[in-house]
Amino acid sequence: MRDLAAGVRYLGRGQRWVLSHGRWFGFGLLPALVTLVLYGVVLTVLAFWTDNIAAWATPFADDWSEGWRTTLRALFAVLLWAGGLLLSVLTFTAVTLLVGDPFYEKLSEQVEESEGGCPEGVDRPLASELWISLRDSLYVLWRAMLLGVPLFFLGFVPVIGQTVIPVLGFCVSGFFLTLELTSVAMQRREIPVRERLRVLRGRKALALGFGVPLVLCFLVPFVAVLLMPGAVAGAALLVRDVTGHDDTPRHDGMANPGGVTGHDGATGPGGPAGQGGVTGPGVY
Repeated sequence: MRDLAAGVRYLGRGQRWVLSHGRWFGFGLLPALVTLVLYGVVLTVLAFWTDNIAAWATPFADDWSEGWRTTLRALFAVLLWAGGLLLSVLTFTAVTLLVGDPFYEKLSEQVEESEGGCPEGVDRPLASELWISLRDSLYVLWRAMLLGVPLFFLGFVPVIGQTVIPVLGFCVSGFFLTLELTSVAMQRREIPVRERLRVLRGRKALALGFGVPLVLCFLVPFVAVLLMPGAVAGAALLVRDVTGHDDTPRHDGMANPGGVTGHDGATGPGGPAGQGGVTGPGVY
């Protein structure tokens, strides 16, 4: 529960940081606004075509009575659009970070500098940075789909499909949203995407506390734009925690000893690999 609350606090700290640094808040709005327009068009087109897609995907219902056929296809259409909406929440961040990579890199650096120093990243050409971001985002999307697709079909199961499954869907989306947002600061530390995943698996509650509220807020289109700069700032603060660069005392009185130390993942937030749960198996 403490990690869950800490995740929410990092999200709040990030929003406060950008609001107190108005220039950087405006700096981070433009990429999110451009991406919002693109996603608005896609979701609108999807909404117009859901009935046709539902009819195409359920040919076996053509011979059913009209009531059952209409009910099935209406449910399919609703779940399809809801699935598209949840997928857009996850990919919105990835696309926005890709579009605004130079913007958010500078924002993240400024946040860390204000907290007591920013690790020096490797100086790469912009094209190389964009390629790495795209490659990592596709990996994250693939991992998210491994869980998201089964959850979509489980949504058809009576009772749990309308209660438990949506909750699990928000948790999965929140976890991977946190993974995307922390990529800016973790990439600067040369932590590869698979190691980022292991690190956050070891701090699931922290990742969910940060990401799930964002997923819920991102369901409101303009809120996503307004919160994006603060989300990047908060993610930079969160990374300082999980990699051992945050001086904020933890609940055990320590300053997060044993942070991640590079590509090989020899150590993690809880100590040597395999002892703190960072590199062990996890749901995500």
